[in-house]
Amino acid sequence: MCGIVGYIGTKKASPILINGLIRLEYRGYDSAGISTIEKDDLSIMKDQGRVKNLYNLKGIDDLEGTIGIAHTRWATHGKPSKENSHPHMDNSKTFSVVHNGIIENFNELKDFLIKNGYTFYSETDTEIIPNLIHYYYEKESGNDISKFLKAVKNACLDFKGSFALEIICKDYPDNMIVVRKDSPLVIGKGDEENYISSDIPAILSFTRNFYLLNDLEFAVLSRNDISFYDSKLNLINKEIKNIEWNASSAEKDGFEDFMLKEIYEQPTAIRETIGARLSENAKCEFEELNFTKDYLKSINKIYIVACGTAMHAGLVAKHSLEKLCKIQTEVDIASEFRYRDPLLDEKTLCIFISQSGETADTIAALKLSKEKGAKTIAISNVIGSSITREAHYSIYTHAGPEIAVASTKAYTSQVILLTILSIYFAEILEVNNSEIDTLKKDILELPKKIEDTLKVSKNIESFAKKVYQEKDIFFLGRGIDETVAKEGSLKLKEISYIHSESYAAGELKHGPIALIEKGITVIGIMTDKNLVEKTISNIQEVITRGAKTLIVTNQNIDNKMFEEVINIPSTNTLISPILSIIPLQLFSYYIAKEKGLDVDKPRNLAKSVTVE
Repeated sequence: MCGIVGYIGTKKASPILINGLIRLEYRGYDSAGISTIEKDDLSIMKDQGRVKNLYNLKGIDDLEGTIGIAHTRWATHGKPSKENSHPHMDNSKTFSVVHNGIIENFNELKDFLIKNGYTFYSETDTEIIPNLIHYYYEKESGNDISKFLKAVKNACLDFKGSFALEIICKDYPDNMIVVRKDSPLVIGKGDEENYISSDIPAILSFTRNFYLLNDLEFAVLSRNDISFYDSKLNLINKEIKNIEWNASSAEKDGFEDFMLKEIYEQPTAIRETIGARLSENAKCEFEELNFTKDYLKSINKIYIVACGTAMHAGLVAKHSLEKLCKIQTEVDIASEFRYRDPLLDEKTLCIFISQSGETADTIAALKLSKEKGAKTIAISNVIGSSITREAHYSIYTHAGPEIAVASTKAYTSQVILLTILSIYFAEILEVNNSEIDTLKKDILELPKKIEDTLKVSKNIESFAKKVYQEKDIFFLGRGIDETVAKEGSLKLKEISYIHSESYAAGELKHGPIALIEKGITVIGIMTDKNLVEKTISNIQEVITRGAKTLIVTNQNIDNKMFEEVINIPSTNTLISPILSIIPLQLFSYYIAKEKGLDVDKPRNLAKSVTVE
């Protein structure tokens, strides 16, 4: 949930660290801090609030150290405050640590350390980490780097929970140690310098060559070398990976906000996701999978498991999987999935979706599914992320980096990838469905139709200016349009802080219509020709009670009935959510801008939810 950065090289570390934190601030912005080694002593500078506050700290420009670690915080244990900010030191001021994750047994470890003479100055679980390292450090003999490494290893074996750690020690000013368990961490290899980050985009301007750590693997970094160790401190080899993203893809490129940039990147993102997987005249290709007809016929149920926006992508996919493949499909919230003892076995296929690939609840659900014998597929946008390494099979959306906390292009890329996956399954199963050829053609036409849809931006902005002061907004749809209503409502909540709800339009009369009164705003989605007349009837019910209405549709309807109608290109119903969500993404964006809010970094939210 937090962001961490590290540097060791020949340059001044502090500017590099702060720049990395700015790029990672979507992971949390309750506080920020850096620690460097200055003339064989540890220096820590930190403060509550945004990363930019670091620039105002007295003495920050005087830091000369060429090794350092940094942190931007999303508060879990302990309120946002300077005292709870990272980095944290041990009592002897020998070790400095930054941490992303949660140490679940920190109370037990804290009591142990207090009994052994240690004092604590914050409310965080993180403060136990440098002190426990120091406890073990004092028990080790010798004075080479192995003493430092053994102390870190022994401490990590005591922790229960998740962690990505960067540790520096004043006794070893030319080394840094990092380790992870169930939290993201990447190592960037440079020329006489090395980098650490929670996410690749933060250090992409410095290198495209990265190492990925598995759980309880340790790395010892110097300027010119990186050594890797397993949990027993045996030396291991790691394969270096080259990342194709360029640094500019993580910049705003002239857009006012990352979210708006990413909304407009959706034609490109969809093209990249489609890639070579689909063409009109050939069967779909997924080299990552080796599924046979016999295996797919043996499946009696598919579970799609995810959180938030990714779960909404799964709800869309349920329609395509059941219609094209005739396989019963359930969509489940990851945070609830494993607590209800789901019925899973070798005849169950589980698909897990996570943009970052680091969502803790989704990873935990995946591990449970494997334990119960189910086959697992991970869908992620981040190469080498935790979820992709845990699953039996991994598929990447290739949407490019998504920086804004509120997901846009990642969502539409997930929807199209899952639709293509449904076609792939159907073709293996040899399902007799004449719709598939037409659907392929429609998918290939999507990028151009997205570009056309984006042209409604001005109309959406105009309507947003009329309603941005509303306290409640409702989203309605039927069939696949209801899934879009859910995602539209979530987007509005995330970045505008307006209370919103989504409902299946046919359920209005079963309670929700009691909330409708004069002046309230209702947004309806109508793309399914078989349901449009029924949806219009439902919308009329709120109009007669004085509601203002915005309609997103690709159907031929009487525009005069509604306050504002946004017409989008027609396409196959199974992929219509990719087009119908775009006006709602823009609507949420313009509402938030009218309210003067930080669109990219909404309050209380972070891009990667790496704690449960």
